[in-house]
Amino acid sequence: MDLYKEQEDVFKEKREEMVRRQIKSRGVKDPMVLDAMKIVPRHFFVPDQLLERAYDDTPLPIGEGQTISQPYIVSWMTELLKIKKDDAVLEIGTGSGYQAAVLCHIAKFVYSVECIPTLAAEAGERLAALGISNFQIVVGDGSKGYPEHAPYKAIIVTAGSPDIPPLLVQQLADGGRMVVPVGTSHIQELVLVERKKNEVRTRELGSCVFVPLVGEYGWKP
Repeated sequence: MDLYKEQEDVFKEKREEMVRRQIKSRGVKDPMVLDAMKIVPRHFFVPDQLLERAYDDTPLPIGEGQTISQPYIVSWMTELLKIKKDDAVLEIGTGSGYQAAVLCHIAKFVYSVECIPTLAAEAGERLAALGISNFQIVVGDGSKGYPEHAPYKAIIVTAGSPDIPPLLVQQLADGGRMVVPVGTSHIQELVLVERKKNEVRTRELGSCVFVPLVGEYGWKP
């Protein structure tokens, strides 16, 4: 954290500009989401050599062939979940930990599954360094979810899947919502999944590009 203290005022201004120009202007309105995007320091989740680009309107590489998502996509997907303060959220694909940090500012607790151990460890260290404690990061196959604490009111998948993983649907609570990118390994359609009693509804919302979801119910390694 010491690396960034001298520039904190600059970063704060960049976050406010990011929210104004990249997020609010595209229609994100949820005040809890907007507040979280203003608070969470995205620069803390990018490699040092990309520090000057931390608040750019684009995804950025974080190593291990993974990326930190575009700020607008993070806010849009979060808003779609309609998270309440007492909700437990399941995130599939921890990555840098940035999306998890945003979720932690809104939800009661966040469970996040990451298949790459080094990324999982680094993300946990970043979240803890920011004083965030309402999370648990698990190393495993995210396409299988995390049944230990199911059902979840909200599930967010931050990697592209060939289909909607069936075990994630099973772990979605009655009245719950899930957002998941579905398509090829190069381009996907963001799908909203809603579960009401025994009925599951899906709706396609627009094109997106995520790294592949690797696992039994995703893309094979």
